[in-house]
Amino acid sequence: IPFDGGLRCLCWKILLNYLPLERALWSSLLKKQRELYSQFLKEMIIQPGIAKANLGVSREDVTLEDHPLNPNPDSRWNTYFKDNEVLLQIDKDVRRLYPDMAFFQRPTDYPCLLILDPQNEFETLRKRVEQTTLKSQTVARNRSGVTNVSSPLKSSPNSLGEYEVLPNGCEAHWEVVERILFIYAKLNPGIAYVQGMNEIVGPLYYTFATDPNSEWKEHAEADTFFCFTNLMAEIRDNFIKSLDDSQCGITYKMEKVYSTLKEKDVELYLKLQEQNIKPQFFAFRWLTLLLSQEFLLPDVIRIWDSLFADDKRFDFLLLVCCAMLTLIRDQLLEGDFTLNMRLLQDYPISDVHLILKKAKELQDSK
Repeated sequence: IPFDGGLRCLCWKILLNYLPLERALWSSLLKKQRELYSQFLKEMIIQPGIAKANLGVSREDVTLEDHPLNPNPDSRWNTYFKDNEVLLQIDKDVRRLYPDMAFFQRPTDYPCLLILDPQNEFETLRKRVEQTTLKSQTVARNRSGVTNVSSPLKSSPNSLGEYEVLPNGCEAHWEVVERILFIYAKLNPGIAYVQGMNEIVGPLYYTFATDPNSEWKEHAEADTFFCFTNLMAEIRDNFIKSLDDSQCGITYKMEKVYSTLKEKDVELYLKLQEQNIKPQFFAFRWLTLLLSQEFLLPDVIRIWDSLFADDKRFDFLLLVCCAMLTLIRDQLLEGDFTLNMRLLQDYPISDVHLILKKAKELQDSK
């Protein structure tokens, strides 16, 4: 999908069911959704910050009404501390989004004026993270298998202290992503935040925040939130451990990669089976993160063009995974277990057009 003229951004919004096909409805829908997102910010970021400040002002209020040690699960303090646990995990992950690119560290042209209101010193998520005394050991809520999601392609993350501190009134792109994930976690307590979601929201936000049309670009945060929510509705089962072995879970999808490979290239399938190379060793990350860790961001975006545009988008993802295997079949047939594992965990082909062409051939050969 061409990037020029904001065409890709527009197409993704339609393909992810954010915008209806009828153009006449766009203006009213966008206004409504963006106002709704502003309401989320007020309720879930601004108001808890004000409440925390107010609860700390009067000693009398803190003691009689609510206090930080209140064991009641409905206590506002209890909710605030629980949210901090989720926030710390999000913060850790978003600060290291695409460390090989400067984009996420740069200030956005459109900081959230609702929160960065100079008339009110509202608590930002960044301030909240800095102020919290929770130890990181208490917040490691990782999805089994996504704990070490970074591939050798990604350079090592900076420590938090190395990031440039932006002046008041500015915020970096990673802070916007942090806010999107925090709001999503608050609105979806059943799944909340699981490590790896940062890798799904990153390419969406980058695409919308670099839209050449400034009218769209200005609302990248709200638009990304709703597109991410819609995309997660389709793939969230991959992040829910209790569903792993169900028909909608990730184990079933990983086995489907191998059953599809068996159909398309039985020799390669038997070789991987013989070497006891299970799809969990590599396809877990490929499928859960929609290949966002295997390629550079512009190439990930190109793959997502094809995924989003396909009617059976996640069946096509299985075919892309099979194409990746068949394109290195000669090396895999010759290699031993160690060599092959290295190939699969640090995929050697960077030409995504070649991979997508092969996936289309596999699709058409059914």
